[in-house]
Amino acid sequence: MASLLQHLVNNYTEVLQNLKDPLMDTWPLMGSSYPILYIIVTYLIFAIKFGPKMMEQRPAFDLKTAMIFYNGFQVVLSIWLTFLLLDLNIRLFSFHGCNDVYRLSLSQRRYIPIAMSRCGWWYFFAKITELLDTVFMVLRKKQNQLTFLHIYHHTATVFISWCFLKLLPGEQGPVIAFLNTVVHIIMYSYYFIAALGSKYKKYIWWKKYMTYIQLTHFGMLCFYLIATLALDCRMPKALTYFFLIVFVIFIYLFSNFFQKTYKTKTA
Repeated sequence: MASLLQHLVNNYTEVLQNLKDPLMDTWPLMGSSYPILYIIVTYLIFAIKFGPKMMEQRPAFDLKTAMIFYNGFQVVLSIWLTFLLLDLNIRLFSFHGCNDVYRLSLSQRRYIPIAMSRCGWWYFFAKITELLDTVFMVLRKKQNQLTFLHIYHHTATVFISWCFLKLLPGEQGPVIAFLNTVVHIIMYSYYFIAALGSKYKKYIWWKKYMTYIQLTHFGMLCFYLIATLALDCRMPKALTYFFLIVFVIFIYLFSNFFQKTYKTKTA
């Protein structure tokens, strides 16, 4: 156990020296942990206590137009991020079976931390904007949608993406973010169509399959992370173990949600 911990510490030091862009601390919300902690705490207070209490004696807001524009924006942002991340992953790709930055040329190794930081920050920005999902639910009095899974998922993705940029960057990040943004294109496309009104309801018959897609993509990410360990890729091992724990928790929560939402109804 001691040797494993020492290996993780040494690996972590090497990662920070080779993969972290020193200019990242000058980017918005990255100079200190306080801004992101304020955002997360404010979000939790609003989602759990203040928002529902505020709307208790008020009629639900009609936010149809705002939601159409918001979900349309998220679709466009996710598409742009997908292409941005695809380009980075192609540059990282190696025929050795790993996205191994240590096997790249010196010029490529200088480019990669900057590119990873750029992609990572915009992905982090997307997670911040997605907190508005909860704001819309509260203002529309959709309290049944404010589940533990929903609040935990939004909180965790914001915090994890910030920690990735600030504390532990790694080549696993672009792969994970790429698959996640692809899923979000599908998800926000559904929400966009749903926001258009009841006459478009026939085009969103595939609602329950979105949970299948989420679970499949978490499973694919777990397989990818385990493969990086099996192939002994020179990647930050601490990041791999951390993401594995996160995705196992997500698989459990999404599976539980699917069981309660769909299996129970058909039983």
